[in-house]
Amino acid sequence: MFLNFLKDIFVFNSDFPLIFTQFYFWAFFAIVFAGFALLKNKILMRNAYLAFFSFFFYYKTSGFFVLILVFDTFLNLFCAKNIFNAKTEKLRKIHLVIGLILNLLVLFYFKYAYFVNDILNNIFGLDLKVFDVFAWVGNTLSGSQRFDVGNILLPVGISFYTFQNISYIMDIFRRKITPVKNVLNYAFYVSFFPQLVAGPIIRANEFIPQIYKKYFLSRRQFGIAIFWIINGLAKKIILSDYLATNFADRVFENPLMFSGFENLSALFVYSLQVYADFSGYTDIAIGVAMLFGFYLPKNFNSPYKAANAGQFWKRWHISLSRWLQDYLYIPLGGNRNATFATYAVIISIALFAVILSGSVWVGLTILVLIITVWLIMRYKPEKRKKIITNLNMMNTMLLGGLWHGASWNFMIWGGLNGIGMLICKFWKDKTLIFKTIFLAIFILIFGFFYKIYEFSVLKIGFVWLGIIFIGTLIRLIFNQFNKNVDDTNLTDNHRLNAVLLKKISVNPSNLRYLFSNMWAVFQTFVFITFTRLFFRSGSNLNPADANETAWNTAKNMVSKIGGAWDFSLIPTMLYEYRNIFILFALGMIIHWLPENFKRRYRLWFALMPLWLMAVVCVFAVFVIYQFISADLQAFIYFQF
Repeated sequence: MFLNFLKDIFVFNSDFPLIFTQFYFWAFFAIVFAGFALLKNKILMRNAYLAFFSFFFYYKTSGFFVLILVFDTFLNLFCAKNIFNAKTEKLRKIHLVIGLILNLLVLFYFKYAYFVNDILNNIFGLDLKVFDVFAWVGNTLSGSQRFDVGNILLPVGISFYTFQNISYIMDIFRRKITPVKNVLNYAFYVSFFPQLVAGPIIRANEFIPQIYKKYFLSRRQFGIAIFWIINGLAKKIILSDYLATNFADRVFENPLMFSGFENLSALFVYSLQVYADFSGYTDIAIGVAMLFGFYLPKNFNSPYKAANAGQFWKRWHISLSRWLQDYLYIPLGGNRNATFATYAVIISIALFAVILSGSVWVGLTILVLIITVWLIMRYKPEKRKKIITNLNMMNTMLLGGLWHGASWNFMIWGGLNGIGMLICKFWKDKTLIFKTIFLAIFILIFGFFYKIYEFSVLKIGFVWLGIIFIGTLIRLIFNQFNKNVDDTNLTDNHRLNAVLLKKISVNPSNLRYLFSNMWAVFQTFVFITFTRLFFRSGSNLNPADANETAWNTAKNMVSKIGGAWDFSLIPTMLYEYRNIFILFALGMIIHWLPENFKRRYRLWFALMPLWLMAVVCVFAVFVIYQFISADLQAFIYFQF
């Protein structure tokens, strides 16, 4: 019995990974924190201690993949040292390129082997199979067939710690930091367990200076840390897990068994689910790290308050957005110029899309777009800079989609978000009259082609454009009768919060601003939700089956949403799923509360007496665990 107990503690079990919602994690945290309290101001010993337990945490989460993390740690220490000690700029660049290639090769091997294999088989008509080199090495060393060489498994969190390693060698190259002098300090930076497997992505120049500081945690910071932990658990268990297990997962597993209304509802429910899941993990990670005296970057800023797709990506997964901007978008040329990589990436993706789709129409569409862009850049040189900026942005979004998963669904999702940002740029400077006429023309086009082909996607486009058209027409009519009303900046969320809190007078100008902003937020939320169709369809899948299964799921959901609806059944379904819709509505209302109000109740919690805080925490944990499902749900972003 005692040996089994020790085995449960120290041996990896794939059925019970160590995750934040398990009691075992909090027992692990309590033990680690007790030892940490004795070492908190002995910097090297503290960092070594936390590094050891962080590697153990990763082992309990991912098993022998911890060896990949160890390999990456020594690899990047070596690369950074070579970059720093290089005598010439050329040599520094060579060592940087070697480091980037080695990091990306490890990531690509585990994450994109199936994707590349699928492309090669489709292009050349081959029947290649993936081969797990690491499993073969393990079998050779152990003299057994313990590991499956025909199936490449994805190490948990490999994208996150690979990006942190790249951040380190890039910041060394840019002379923002100097190399750490002790392997234990670097091991701690790479492996710090609160954010190791699902972020937020920490950057070397922001986090490494913290590892040399003595421990400090004020009474207020302690309260804020506890708040983030409780808040994260509530998001994960009450919102995300409950909505997933009781509704969203069921619909996505077999969309054809459910009505169009249920499929559409599942999309919106999933939007809240994925936010609650990922931001819940981030909240817990930030709170736990703060208790150890370390500060992780903010990763979410009420993303569903965004008034356009560009704003959304400044509020969602902020650490990834900033990483992509600094280490991908700017090196590609940013808004300054186009590089060889700018054209190489977009042309490669276009060619793959044509080959894998096997559609002449896809090829012709891409060819027309390429020729149009080339002609504009040639004969309208004043447009060149804007086009280059948009190309680099589109490349960044496409590669950001590919970062999330090795399937075309993720690239479609990234591409749709990029298109949304381009449309926003095009749309924001146009007059209401132009917008109204433009929408009317496209409604007619979608309606005409739907009458001919009866594709579900055309029907969805027709209905959605019609809704946008009605809102735009109302704004146009309102403006005609209120010509003296000032045209207010519709992206000023501080003013929106002020209106909601009744800090400014409710006059026609402010009311128009309020409703216009609410309408923009609604449109953005709907757009982001529909792009999530492709995101969710590609999630939680075996890479070998991801492309076909994900595409079929997305296609089936579109066919149901755009198919015939029996509206008489909707009241019955609303009643049957009443708990889901009530919870969804409450989650969105809390999300849309003004930030100043949220900041107040965080501070109120942080400053309450410790005995009262303890009582509130016990009550909150009791309520949270009433919602727990029989099987604890892994965090969605573990797979990335």
